[in-house]
Amino acid sequence: MTQLAMISIPTPQPAVGRAASAAEIDTARGMELDALARRALAESRLFYRHEAYDARYAYELFRRALADGCEGAWQVIYEHYHPLVEHWVRRTGAFAVSGESSDYFVAAAFTRFWRAIPAARFSSFPTLASLLNYLRRCATCVVIDSARSHAATDLLPEESINWNNQKLAHADEEATERVSRAEFWRMINGLLSSEAERVVVHSSFLLGMKPGDIFAARGDLFADIGEVYTLKRNILARLRRCPELQGLY
Repeated sequence: MTQLAMISIPTPQPAVGRAASAAEIDTARGMELDALARRALAESRLFYRHEAYDARYAYELFRRALADGCEGAWQVIYEHYHPLVEHWVRRTGAFAVSGESSDYFVAAAFTRFWRAIPAARFSSFPTLASLLNYLRRCATCVVIDSARSHAATDLLPEESINWNNQKLAHADEEATERVSRAEFWRMINGLLSSEAERVVVHSSFLLGMKPGDIFAARGDLFADIGEVYTLKRNILARLRRCPELQGLY
């Protein structure tokens, strides 16, 4: 299927005009999958031209995929919305420091979305806009969670992360319960006592710099490269002893 263009992608909005009647909904539900996919793509093109469009065909694709478990409909959705989800992934601030490809996060976002909306929960999303806004949230969350996880596993020993106590929830509940990446780094910064320590942490765990590179870039803060190694070792020991930091995991 032809993919959507990634230029000037607006935030998804509900279909304009009146609500679809029962007869119109039945029309969409009665369509063969190929015809439904073509109509959904045609309506999407109208949307991206800022023209009046009909959302019920794309919504029916989601219904078949999530409520009926139709693999063909899910494949159409994945191909159709892949560029849009990739756009959301790349716009997430944490993407640049995540260390993963956009394709990795697109797949992760769709997986999270699919797992979070079982058939029994589909009725909680009455419009196409509600589904796409939720998919967008999933895309943002998988990027932030990955970047935060990579930073945390560098700062905390693996044995301090109690995986058995991790809560399993829907994507929106996880997003609400999880501490944001910004809050995580505010906590880290609060445990650092000098500019030199902040430079060591930021350069090591966000930029991936080695002690030699850090000393070369900020020699004004350190007597020699040995001081960089010592500071990094002492900082890690201090963070690993911090109960508040360990309590996040």
